[in-house]
Amino acid sequence: MTTDTPARLLTLLSLLQTPREWPGGELADRLGVSRRTVRRDIDRLRELGYPVQATKGADGGYRLVAGKAMPPLVLDDEEAVAIAVGLRAGAGHAVEGVEEASVRALAKLEQVLPARLRHRVTTLQAATTPLISGDGASIAPETLTVMASTVAGRERLRFAYRAGDGTQSRRLTEPYRLVSTGRRWYLVAYDLDRDDWRTFRVDRVSEPFATGARFAPRELPTGSAAEYLRQSMWRRQETYEFSVTFDAPAEFVAARLPGWLGVPEPVDDGRRCRLRGAAGERLAFG
Repeated sequence: MTTDTPARLLTLLSLLQTPREWPGGELADRLGVSRRTVRRDIDRLRELGYPVQATKGADGGYRLVAGKAMPPLVLDDEEAVAIAVGLRAGAGHAVEGVEEASVRALAKLEQVLPARLRHRVTTLQAATTPLISGDGASIAPETLTVMASTVAGRERLRFAYRAGDGTQSRRLTEPYRLVSTGRRWYLVAYDLDRDDWRTFRVDRVSEPFATGARFAPRELPTGSAAEYLRQSMWRRQETYEFSVTFDAPAEFVAARLPGWLGVPEPVDDGRRCRLRGAAGERLAFG
């Protein structure tokens, strides 16, 4: 019989997280306790916020269902490794759709992973090579997790940075947000040495170090980290004006061009069309 109540509750929770209905008698046998003890443990889980649904019958069953809030999960070794590897792979290559929340999840998971599982994750990651598109800017997952932790904890961050022209420098910052553009990650932070806001390409960051010094968040000029990054990159990009004439009607051309290029204008009584605009802003996030 399992007399350690916290350990028994964790075991019960792990069983219930398997998507099936568990008869009360089977749970009692698995835990080595009476059915009455199982009912009491189910009540304890409900008090902790776990939505356990019970069904009536000669051998009533229990199932963990969706609730209003996300309760803590209990993962076995294989599940924890699988999730960590998946998050590392997505975060390390800035796959489109992997947002800051994924990096925060990775930071939380790696913080509590036992050493033996952390070694398994690192070994598996080192043995695999993903096929990626674009310039293949790669980021060490540890860099992202350190940054995400300092953003969440409002903790000053120190790191080495390589500028676009190759200049090396050391930066002490108050990190504000991580922003993913699909192919790259950027850090929006207040640079204490420059006494101003800055954006940093994360693939150019090395040796990130959480200093432990807390700070009160400053007000970002644009209010949104994504908007600040957009304006910052726009200022750095050269803008090129263009004019292209197509030997086809405007409706035909417009249906085959991305909307961000603009709308073609009819010329020559509609037999042809011309597209005018400026390029640069789209290149900023490439």
